[in-house]
Amino acid sequence: MDHISVHNSLGLFQNILDHLPLRVFWKDTDSRYLGCNHLFARDAGFSCPEELIGKTDQDMGWKDQQARYRADDRQVMESEAPRQDYLEPQTTPQGETLWLRTSKFPLRDASQAIIGVVGFYEDVTAQRQADETHQRVARALDLLTKANLALIHSKQEQELFAEISRLCVDAGGYLMAWVGVAEHDAAKTIRPVGQSGFEEGYLDTVQITWSDAPSGQGPTGTALRTGKTIVNQNCRTNPAMAPWREAAIKRGYQSSIALPLAYQGTAWGTLTVYAAAPDAFAVEEVMLLQELANNLTYGVAALRMRAEHDRVVVEQLAQERILRQSFGDSIKAIANTIEARDPYTSGHNARVSQLSIAIARDMGLPEDTVFGIGLAASIHDLGKISIPSELLSKPGRLTEIEYMLVKDHAQSGYDIIKGITFPWSIATMVWQHHERMDGSGYPRGLKGEQILLGSRILAVADVVESMSSNRPYRPALGIAAALHEVERGRGTHYDAAVVDACLGLFRHKGFTFAV
Repeated sequence: MDHISVHNSLGLFQNILDHLPLRVFWKDTDSRYLGCNHLFARDAGFSCPEELIGKTDQDMGWKDQQARYRADDRQVMESEAPRQDYLEPQTTPQGETLWLRTSKFPLRDASQAIIGVVGFYEDVTAQRQADETHQRVARALDLLTKANLALIHSKQEQELFAEISRLCVDAGGYLMAWVGVAEHDAAKTIRPVGQSGFEEGYLDTVQITWSDAPSGQGPTGTALRTGKTIVNQNCRTNPAMAPWREAAIKRGYQSSIALPLAYQGTAWGTLTVYAAAPDAFAVEEVMLLQELANNLTYGVAALRMRAEHDRVVVEQLAQERILRQSFGDSIKAIANTIEARDPYTSGHNARVSQLSIAIARDMGLPEDTVFGIGLAASIHDLGKISIPSELLSKPGRLTEIEYMLVKDHAQSGYDIIKGITFPWSIATMVWQHHERMDGSGYPRGLKGEQILLGSRILAVADVVESMSSNRPYRPALGIAAALHEVERGRGTHYDAAVVDACLGLFRHKGFTFAV
C-alpha cells in the first residue's frame, strides 16, 4: 500500500510539473539530469522527460553553453544559496537562440544534504525581441528627426551628404554609411560624395558601379539601376556580395541596405548603410530608412532650388515646406509601422487624426496647432509596437494582466519619442490621450488643466472612432452609441468644449470619416 501511495504521489508530482507554464529540471552533483517536466524535454528535443535522465548538457542542443550552465550549478551547490531571475541564452536543437529567465536552487535530501540543483526558467525571447524592436525603432526615429533638422540647416549638398552619413553612424548606431552619385561615364561609376564610419581605403579599393557588369550587381548598384531599396541581410551568404565579400567581412560589415535617391522618378544616387550583425534590418527600420532617403532627396531638391532662384525668398519657402513635409512623412512612416502590426485596427490612427483635426479647427485653434494635433493623433497608439501582436488581435476579453500590458502603450509611446524634438508637444499628447478630466484615466491620473488641450481632443476622437469601428472582440457599436458615450461623460471624463465641438460636427455639420 505504501509503495502504491509513493508511486501515485510521484505521478501526481510529475503531472503538476507538466501543467506548469515553466520549464523545470533537476540534476545531481555531477550536473546529470535526474528529471524534468515535458516543456523542458520538448525544448531539449526529446519526446518525454524519461529520455533525459542520466544525460548532461553536453548531450543537448545547447552544448555550447554547457560550461556556463555547469558553473552556475556549482555556484548554487557550493554556496548553498539560490541564484534567481537572471537572463541567459540557450541554443535549440534547430540552432536557434532563445533567451531564458532562469532561477536555480540547491536540491536537498531528507537530511538536508545537498544532492544536486533544481532549476526552472521561462522563455522570454519574444519579450526580448519586442524590447530590441522598441530600441531599434526609437534609435531610427532619433536618426530620422536629426536628419530632418540637418536638411533644414545644411547650405550645400556636400555638407548635407556628409552630415547624413555621420548621423547614420553616430545617431543610428550603424558601422558605416555613404552617399554615392551616379556618374555617366563609360563604366557607370558610383562616386562617393559623403561618408562616415568607414575604414580608411574601403571605398577607394572596391569598385562599385550601376552597370550591367558584375561590379554593378551588388546592393548599391542594383538600387541605383532599378530605383528600388535593396536589403542585404548577410554579406557572407549573399551571392550578390561576392566581389566585395572579403573586404566587407574584414571590416566587420555583416549586412547592408542600399536606398535609391530619386528626383522626379529618376534615381541619381544612393544612400548605403552597413551594420555589424546579419539580419540587422527589420521591416520597421527599412520603412524609416526609406523615409530618411526620401527626405534627403527633398533636401537636395531644395538646395538646388536655392541655387537657381532668389536665395532669401526660396530659403524661407523651402525650409517651411521641407520641415512640414519631413515631419509629416516621418509621422506617416511611424503610423504605417504601427498599423502593420495591428491589422484589426487598420485606419484607426488615420480616422482619429481626421476627427481630431476637425474638432481643433471647429474650436478655432491656430492652423499650426491643428497640424501638430493631427500628427500626434496619427501615432497616438505608437506604444502598441511593444505589445505582443497576439494580444492586439485577441478575439475574447483580455485578462487583468493582459489589460495592464495593453494600458502600458501610452507610456511606451511616450518613451519612444520623448527624446525627439518636435515643434509641437507630440510626445506629451501621446502620453496623455487616455487621461480623463476627473482623474480616472491613465497612466498618471491627471485632472482638468493638467491635461493638454490636444490630449483632451485626442481622448474624445479616440473613443468615438473606437466605439464606431469593428474590433477583434466585438462588432462596431455605431456613431450614435459613440456620441452618447462622450455626451454622457461631458465635463467628467471628457472636456466639455471638446465634446460640444465633436457633437456639433456629427449632428449639424455632416462630418463623416473619410477612410
